[in-house]
Amino acid sequence: MASNMNFPAPLAILGFLGACGGFFLGIAAVLIFWFARRPKLARLAALAIAVGAAIYFALLFGFSAGSRDTSLARGQEKYFCEIDCHLAYSIVEVTTEPAPDSTDYWITVRTRFDGSTTSPRRPQDAPLMPSPREVRLVDAGGRQYAPLSSAGSPLLTPVKPSASYTTRFGFRVPNDASGLRLLLSTIPAWPDRLVIGDENSWFDKKTYFAL
Repeated sequence: MASNMNFPAPLAILGFLGACGGFFLGIAAVLIFWFARRPKLARLAALAIAVGAAIYFALLFGFSAGSRDTSLARGQEKYFCEIDCHLAYSIVEVTTEPAPDSTDYWITVRTRFDGSTTSPRRPQDAPLMPSPREVRLVDAGGRQYAPLSSAGSPLLTPVKPSASYTTRFGFRVPNDASGLRLLLSTIPAWPDRLVIGDENSWFDKKTYFAL
């Protein structure tokens, strides 16, 4: 299963929340022991924070270093974890319209709520509001092109289990661009940078769609 994560998402989220909680508890312990005039215990608490941070960042950068860029063929799906369920995205159609200096690309993306991935605790008819997504065309040189237009259902349209909808994006790309791939990702936010295995984390590679 191609995904925006190369580490189990529930474990990654729990690890991030646990690391944040442990950090703040550790800071509180250092301050308490320091003001209680227990310098040895304060130093032990500070050492525990340092060891925990070293382990966490080793995992974070280790999984980023072990990741690889991937390109999915037409029809293959890229999954995004929404904690208790998964959304799957795929390209269903690509059309082009050449011009003297550029080429217009029309790319139709399907969003599908994979009903087989829902948590047993989730109501089977409850709609899901997708997380904000970012869509870009990326060429072989790393240049990115944002969509100039879109039609159909917006990517933030709520969707029920086993249902799907399509969105058509329009791009204009210079004719000298080559090796075009579509990158559909969660809009980067600061927590993503620190979540183990997230493709938005530091130095992590991406899962693209080949055109």
